[in-house]
Amino acid sequence: MKILMLAQFYPPVIGGEERHVRTLSRSLAARGHEVHVATMTGAVPGPVPVSDPGVVLHSVPGLGGKVPALYREADRPLALPVPDPVTMKPLSDVIRQVDPDVVHAHNWMVFSYLALPDSARRPLVLTMHDYGAVCATKRLMRADQPCPGPSAADCLPCAGRHYGRIKGAGIVGALGASRALLTRRVDRVLAVSSVVKQRGWAGDPQDVQVVPNFIPDELLDAPVMGRDPELPDGDYLLFVGDLSAEKGLLSLLTAYESLPSERPSLVLIGRPTKDLPARLPDGVHLHRGWEHERVVSAFQHSLGAVLPSEWHDPCPTTVLEAMALGTPLVTTLMGGIADMVTDERSALVVPPGSPGDLAVALARLIADEELRARLRVGARADVVGFTASSVVDRVQSVYDDLLATVGSR
Repeated sequence: MKILMLAQFYPPVIGGEERHVRTLSRSLAARGHEVHVATMTGAVPGPVPVSDPGVVLHSVPGLGGKVPALYREADRPLALPVPDPVTMKPLSDVIRQVDPDVVHAHNWMVFSYLALPDSARRPLVLTMHDYGAVCATKRLMRADQPCPGPSAADCLPCAGRHYGRIKGAGIVGALGASRALLTRRVDRVLAVSSVVKQRGWAGDPQDVQVVPNFIPDELLDAPVMGRDPELPDGDYLLFVGDLSAEKGLLSLLTAYESLPSERPSLVLIGRPTKDLPARLPDGVHLHRGWEHERVVSAFQHSLGAVLPSEWHDPCPTTVLEAMALGTPLVTTLMGGIADMVTDERSALVVPPGSPGDLAVALARLIADEELRARLRVGARADVVGFTASSVVDRVQSVYDDLLATVGSR
């Protein structure tokens, strides 16, 4: 089978979506499929896409490469929620060259594909990694709180705060005008978690199948790496992710500061945001831009991971990585995390946005070696359903079913 992935970015540009696309592409190629990826990574000066065995990368340009001022972060010029005239012709050329059996899109790059002539389109699968089908910011957050749902009165000011007033209005309008393309022209819709299925699709959630993010099987048997020299001496707790309030950073810092003075260190690894305080509590170590191998080492040597998300986190891969690497975990049941963990079995679960409850859980984890051992066993058992060998089978069955259906028309 020939498969063409549509992905805004590809590693070394890193995030949960990029890692999902890469692991899926490599796994499908290892099974003998011909896998191609059309990506904006490498289309403009910046990171060069990594080379993976059996995966052919095609760099296609986007409007963001020509007008970076459109974006909050010039190094991440996301695809637009509207057909992009800069992308459409090169993408059409890739399709003509590859002639795929299936196209598998990942978020807003799909709009440029959907606007191509019928002769250029192939059976289409869309994976929703976030809430971009219904929300201009993709986050379903309003005024730093979980959003109850899109509305005409609230989306414009919310997007204005996120992108700026003029750009926000344009993105809200573009998404509203293009949304019907999704419900009319996507053949199969996948969501990375139950919450994205229920809240992230513009049509009937019953038309959506949950196929989660996943991790490589070898992560379960990864040898313990050497301790990174930048990690602190002694025991430490670990947070990995965007250093933002919605990821629970501020609640974590408050909880950590309330622990006794002999507490272990707290290591933060991630991309700073406006929420990162200028002053961090004593014992906190901040690192940014670490490669994935170094993050794995940090998980393996930590006393426990703390990932206390306070938003509808679609399906955070960091939670799965902590579980697979046997790192005792404290988390919440926000978003897709509710699909992953069971309280007191594979994680200690706390209410979101509650520093007091988080401090109690951290104190338990630090003090109780037997608890940590029990959580390691439960997490490694529960994460098996989120490995490539399990999830890629499900994706391949979607392709097979789609092609059988199309072939019967």
